[in-house]
Amino acid sequence: MQILITGIFLGGVYAIIAVGLSLQYGVSRIMNLAVGEMLVAGAFAAFWFSTAQSLNPYLSLLVVIPAAFCANWLIYRYLLLPLVRRAKTRGQLEVDSILVTFGLSFTLVGIFLWAFGGQFFNYSFLSVPVEIFDARYGQNRVLAFVIAFVVCAALWIWLNHTRSGLSMRAISVDTRAASLVAIDVEKSSNFAFALGGAIAATGGMVLSTFLTFDASIGIVFTLKALVIVIMGGVGDIRGAIVAALVLGITETVVARLIDPGLTLAAAYVLFLLILLFRPQGLFGRAQT
Repeated sequence: MQILITGIFLGGVYAIIAVGLSLQYGVSRIMNLAVGEMLVAGAFAAFWFSTAQSLNPYLSLLVVIPAAFCANWLIYRYLLLPLVRRAKTRGQLEVDSILVTFGLSFTLVGIFLWAFGGQFFNYSFLSVPVEIFDARYGQNRVLAFVIAFVVCAALWIWLNHTRSGLSMRAISVDTRAASLVAIDVEKSSNFAFALGGAIAATGGMVLSTFLTFDASIGIVFTLKALVIVIMGGVGDIRGAIVAALVLGITETVVARLIDPGLTLAAAYVLFLLILLFRPQGLFGRAQT
């Protein structure tokens, strides 16, 4: 039970990052390999609020969310939109965007290393135990899971029960058909990309409350987000949430019962199994 609950807590936080990437790809058709750097930026903002300003790190969300939204909006508008307009096929857009965001990832890592150095960062926040089912867990992890649940639930409700969310879903199915019913595809795609980046930065802020991080850790979470998105079905928010929980539980089982150093290897083994036996994802339909 302790392993299961710890895995669910971890998977819930993974879900924030993964749904951000899933939203970006599902609507904008951009597989953003720099999503991990948005996470790192959110983590550094929370660290600064907690240490330099002696404030509750969750107050950093008042800055992180709008700043990350604006930054990702500008990235899409001036760096990625030209690729969208010139791409003749979806495949060409995917390849071009992967190359561009891969370069952007390394650029941001260099900026973070220049600004913060290569050392590791952490801070203490709610590092006191709370008892659940006769086992103790850190309050920071419990609160992180609650925030993750709220963010994922709000995103799902928005996509499934609002007119603007319906527009996003229409674009993810067929951009040409969406444009025929008066949906501004470029504007909506820009918004989805910016929102996905803001969600990823929120995940970084939440992770920083219990995780030691450095300027280059973003690539690790980018890869985990890719594993989750592929496992859950590309562009499927529900699948990404379930896949994140599966990954969190898997990593916890491996860390507790085998070796903590094998958690990343376990994630990729799980990824390979999905590619071999269910490439369409957990909830996707096989192509006929």
